[in-house]
Amino acid sequence: ISLAAGIHPSKANGTQIEFPISSLGDKKQWSAAVEEQDTCFWTISVNPPANTPIGNYALFLHASKAHCLLGNFTLLFNPWCQDDEVFLANEAERQEYILNQEGIIYWGTENAVLAQPWDFSQFEKCIVDICFLLLDVGERHQRDKDHSQRKSPVHICRTVAAMLNCDELRGILTEYRTGQCSNGTSPSKWLGSSPILQQWVASRCKPVRYGQCWVFAAVMCSVLRCLGIPTRVVTGFTWAHNTNSNLSVDEYYDEDGTLLTQDKSARVWTFHVWNECWMARADLRPEYSGWQALDATCQEKSKGPSFCGPAPVKAIKEGDTDINYDVCYFFAAINAKCQVWIQKADDTLKPAFGGTKYTGNNISTKSVGSERCEDITHNYKYPEGSFQEKGVLDKAYRKIKKLETTSNSSETQFSFIPAAFEEPVNLYIHLQSKSSLTLGQDVPLSIEVFNHSGGEKATHLVVGVQSLHYNGVPITQLWKEEFHFTLKSNEANRLQVFVPYSRYRKDLGENHLLRLTAVLRDEDSFYIYFAQEEISICGPPLTIEFPENMVQYQPSTARISLLNPLTEPLEKCVIVVAGRGLIYRQRKYKLDSVQPDGSQELQISLTPIQAGPRRLTAHLTCLQLHNLKSYKTIDVAAA
Repeated sequence: ISLAAGIHPSKANGTQIEFPISSLGDKKQWSAAVEEQDTCFWTISVNPPANTPIGNYALFLHASKAHCLLGNFTLLFNPWCQDDEVFLANEAERQEYILNQEGIIYWGTENAVLAQPWDFSQFEKCIVDICFLLLDVGERHQRDKDHSQRKSPVHICRTVAAMLNCDELRGILTEYRTGQCSNGTSPSKWLGSSPILQQWVASRCKPVRYGQCWVFAAVMCSVLRCLGIPTRVVTGFTWAHNTNSNLSVDEYYDEDGTLLTQDKSARVWTFHVWNECWMARADLRPEYSGWQALDATCQEKSKGPSFCGPAPVKAIKEGDTDINYDVCYFFAAINAKCQVWIQKADDTLKPAFGGTKYTGNNISTKSVGSERCEDITHNYKYPEGSFQEKGVLDKAYRKIKKLETTSNSSETQFSFIPAAFEEPVNLYIHLQSKSSLTLGQDVPLSIEVFNHSGGEKATHLVVGVQSLHYNGVPITQLWKEEFHFTLKSNEANRLQVFVPYSRYRKDLGENHLLRLTAVLRDEDSFYIYFAQEEISICGPPLTIEFPENMVQYQPSTARISLLNPLTEPLEKCVIVVAGRGLIYRQRKYKLDSVQPDGSQELQISLTPIQAGPRRLTAHLTCLQLHNLKSYKTIDVAAA
């Protein structure tokens, strides 16, 4: 028996192999054994070793001086095999992180985590061929002709990550930049990975427009699951992006509380989405095996590729910032502290007291075997303020200090957190609102100001609301109000204000996020105090109903109902429906205007062709809403 893989198979790199047919199988090398035989037929089993490079193989039989092609096969990683580097012992986790094609991606804010459906479709027709084409293109552009490296899940993860978001490599996706909207699909409109991968192939490997962090992570999950690497999508809230491993980041606001950004970028994102992949790290000590963080979103790194990882999650938690790959970037993103500065009219900067933000909160992923959100923050960091956290930070600082004294300036380095400003114990400000609201509701704001000092204080308070993108970039200032009042010693002033729906209805943005700010100035000392909150605006109810029983191959009907809670009609409503195994491809339906307090119902005819749990997803866009998704799962009985 002989086999060959790749365009230029070679015995030297293990992509061209010959081995005899015997009665004994050797698990550590290629072997073939006769299982059954008669005068006309042989049944032969061929067994590859666990460390064989994945890929497409041609299988030949040699007899005397003749040989013939027996066929072609595709070899993947095998998480069921104990000798494979991606072996995952738990069967429920294998079902979730390899076989499950329907996922959930979390976004929103740390106090209001919202679920978004995603169809990974890793076993859809042609997807495996697209995945290997992706590897071919990536390796070709990296001038890597050694197919033997494909035995390493680390190599595969880094190759796929490099391809996800890199135009010069003819990557899969073009990153959506703030303000872009033409000649492409908005990231929030994608419902699954298959249309993206199919479009990439159909366009001869030109990047698909557009993606953002959750799209990169979702497509990465599809590709790696397809290749046999257990993978999940992870979301972290309040993420310090492009810190260049700096553990102290700054945000700048004007005196009205409006965030000031340069080049339409922000340091602290409301949320960020990346991947975790399960594997043994043969290149590291055994304790670093297990979940590895992998981030395909572009980073502004001083050297090396623009993606990050795979980084052992264990190393991130323990502050082992010198471990490969890019542990320092993940560590900084979830441990940095953000200092707020106020830029005055004369362009001078003053520190804002009370405005420090802590990053890396509510790190979340879909739980195994259910649609429940699982908080995995404890995998990445010790509790805020704990003795263990202090020890990890101290260790990280020592490693950083050693790097700074022993390495060249070109090396990646952390910066120390500067000493905290000595905060005057004079005034205290607290800002509070509901963590999420339904579209159409006014935004309630509660502001409390307390004077701790021994004397009277004259104060100036500015309360504002901005709409913003998920990456922290503001869209526009929607509303502000100023207050002047004097507080006696140990006196509190409590304010209740409401921001009307009319102020945010036209400029809400695709991510439906609002940032609330309060800037308090002590008129005597000119000290500035700052508080902020971020809230999610949820869309109106979009409900999906199935009949009580649904049977494979039998026509059926689902109902989608839209209720309008607004005092104005919902105009130009379009609903896109998708459901692998329930309907063929995506369907688009245009609805009439939905009147105030009215509803509209859509009948969806479908014939399920696959049994088992099946999900139907509906995506609504209209003049008032850019992104409202709903989903429901039904168990289809086998015919």
